[in-house]
Amino acid sequence: METFDRSPGTVAIALVATTAVQAFVTMATLTVSVFAPEAAKELGVAPENIGLYASITYIGAMIGTVTAGGFVRRYGAIRFSQISMVVCAAGLLICTGGHWSLFLIAAMIGGLGYGPTTPASSHVLSRHTPPRFLSLVFSIKQTGVPLGGLLAGLLVPLFLAWYGWRGAAASVVAIVVVSAILLQFTRRRFDFGMVAGEPLLRGNVMGPLRLVFARKELRLLVIGSFLFAASQQSYIYFLVTYLETGIGWTNQQAGFALSVLGAAAVIGRVAWGALADATGRSQFVLAVIALGMAVSSAATAFFAGEWPSWAVFIVCAAFGATGVGWNGVYIAEITRRVAPDEVTRATGGGLFVTFAGVVTAPAVFSIVVHMTGGYSAAYLILAAGTFVVGVLMLRPEKKAIQA
Repeated sequence: METFDRSPGTVAIALVATTAVQAFVTMATLTVSVFAPEAAKELGVAPENIGLYASITYIGAMIGTVTAGGFVRRYGAIRFSQISMVVCAAGLLICTGGHWSLFLIAAMIGGLGYGPTTPASSHVLSRHTPPRFLSLVFSIKQTGVPLGGLLAGLLVPLFLAWYGWRGAAASVVAIVVVSAILLQFTRRRFDFGMVAGEPLLRGNVMGPLRLVFARKELRLLVIGSFLFAASQQSYIYFLVTYLETGIGWTNQQAGFALSVLGAAAVIGRVAWGALADATGRSQFVLAVIALGMAVSSAATAFFAGEWPSWAVFIVCAAFGATGVGWNGVYIAEITRRVAPDEVTRATGGGLFVTFAGVVTAPAVFSIVVHMTGGYSAAYLILAAGTFVVGVLMLRPEKKAIQA
C-alpha cells in the first residue's frame, strides 16, 4: 500500500495551496457579478442577465468536474490546478471584448476552469491528510469559497473605480495568473505518480457518474448534495429580494442579513468539520446539518414585517451555518468511502450532481414564487427536501474504505 507524507508541515502547505486555488478561482467567477451593472450600461443589456452568466458558469463547472480525473492522473493535481486557474482567467479576459455573447462564452470557459479545482484539491488533501482530520481539513479548504467572494467584494469595486470594468477584469486576471505561477513552488512536493499515457476523456466522462451512482454508500450522499446545493443557492439568491419585497426591509438591512449568513457559513464549515472528525460520524453530522437547513428554511417561509430584526438575523445565521456549511464534510465523506485512486473521479461525479442543483434550483424556485404569488411555499419546499434527506441520513453509516 502506497504511503504518503502526512506530517503537519506537509498538511499545512497542502491546505494553504488548495484553499488559495479555491479562493482565486471563486474570485474570478464572481468578478462579473460585481461589475455587471457598469458593464450592462455600456453593452445595452439588462443587469439581470448576470443570472444567465451564472447558470452557464455552473454548467461549465459540471463538465469540468467529471473530466478532471484523467487530467489529474496524467499531469498531477497541482499542474492541473494551475491550468484551471489560467482557464478561469482566460474566461474573464474574454469578457473585455465588449459584447454580451462573449460574456456567455466566457461563462462556459470560466466554469470549465472552476469545476476541476475541487477534485484536484481532493486528490492532494486525501493523500496527505491524516484520516482523523479529514473533515476539518476539507472544511477549512472550502472556506476558500467565501474567501473568494470576500476578495471579489473588496477588490473589484476598487479596480472598477480606478480602471473601469475592463480594467477590473484585467486586474483580477493578473492576480489569478500570478497566483497560478506561485503555485509552482508546491508542485514537486505534491505531483508524483502521474501516468503519462492516461486517457484524458475516454472513460473519464461517464465513469465518475457511474461510480457514485453504482455504490449504495455514495448514492444517498450525492443525491443529498443536489438538494443541499439547491437549497443553498436558492436561499442565498433570493434572500435580499424576499426581505425587501416580502417584509419591507431596506436594501441595507437585507444586505446585512446576507452578510450575517456568510459569516455564519465560514464558522459553520469549520465547526462541522471538527465535529465530524471528533465523533467519527460524518453522515450523522450531515443529517443534523440537513435537519438544521430544513428548520431554518421553514422559519424563513414565515418571515413577516412584525418579526424583530434580531430574530430574522438568527434564522439567517442558522441557515448560513447549516445550509452553506455542509460542503467540506460532504467532500471529505466521499473521499473516505472510496479507494485513494478513485478520489478524483468520485469527487468529480459527486460535484457534477451538486452543481446540477445549483443550476436548476433558482429557476424552479422562481417558478414556484410566480405560481404562488409569494416566497413562503418555495422556502417550505426547500425545507421538505432537506428534511427528507436528513431523516434518510440518520441510518447507520457505511464504514470508510480509507485507512
